[in-house]
Amino acid sequence: MKGASRMVKAGGILVAIALIGLLIMGLGSCSSDKEQLQRQLDSMKLANEKLQLAGEYETLNNEFQQYENQAQYLQNDSLLEQYTQAKDKVEKLLAELKTEKATNRKRIKELQGEIATLKSLLRHYVAVIDSLGRENTELKNQNQQLQTENRQLSSTVSDYTQKNQRLSERMELAEKLNLTGLSFNALNKKGKTEKKIGKAKQLLVSFTIPQNNSTPVGEKTFYVRIVSPEGTVLGQGRTFPFEGGNVVYTEKKTIEYDQQEVSLSVYHNVTSDLSKGSYLVEVFVDNYRLASRSFAMNR
Repeated sequence: MKGASRMVKAGGILVAIALIGLLIMGLGSCSSDKEQLQRQLDSMKLANEKLQLAGEYETLNNEFQQYENQAQYLQNDSLLEQYTQAKDKVEKLLAELKTEKATNRKRIKELQGEIATLKSLLRHYVAVIDSLGRENTELKNQNQQLQTENRQLSSTVSDYTQKNQRLSERMELAEKLNLTGLSFNALNKKGKTEKKIGKAKQLLVSFTIPQNNSTPVGEKTFYVRIVSPEGTVLGQGRTFPFEGGNVVYTEKKTIEYDQQEVSLSVYHNVTSDLSKGSYLVEVFVDNYRLASRSFAMNR
């Protein structure tokens, strides 16, 4: 743009000097020489106007090129086509000026009118580009703000999820029944305690479930496992579901739980010889193992 301006100024100065020289020379010439001089002056004026117009076209073309990299803001808009057409027209008119076609004042005037129109178009496009550029910046800022808010919301949701999980775990623990006073005894045929396991007719497992106001009331089934020193589960091989599998149990007892303390006794009739040693007793309810304890029994 600066180069084109300097070119126009330099051309104007040269033409002015030439005009002054010709005027001085013409003072002493005859009328025929004056006519010839006038033609030369007209030709030089036309050349000067052409040079100035070429400079303006150069300037305008540079301005189009300056904003060309921002034309993407006009995507999906009818202005993009108009912008492209105006830009192409500037280049064609500039090329015409550099040839010998534009040699008369009428054509120069036509080109001057066209450049005024193109300048107006350029100002319009620049305003649109600036406006769309600001909108694009605002949208980017809004998008960044939404992303930040989304991350904050995700973090909040994650916090609440963890809190709910911990609360759920605490509630689950609070609802879990406890067991105290677990005992294991051998009984004779009269229902009395038998010291020697080999003479037992029944096995008795006793325990107490304390009061728990957090546990829902309703039917509860307690499963008792008695495992012999040989690792065999006493009973008929019946099973109950536990932790995604099936577990063999010895006896079970179902009660209607009302959140109050309750003492339970579970009996197992002996149908085979029992050996002395350590017997493992386990109690399950609501998919929990409430107790697991070993008892040494004499033969």
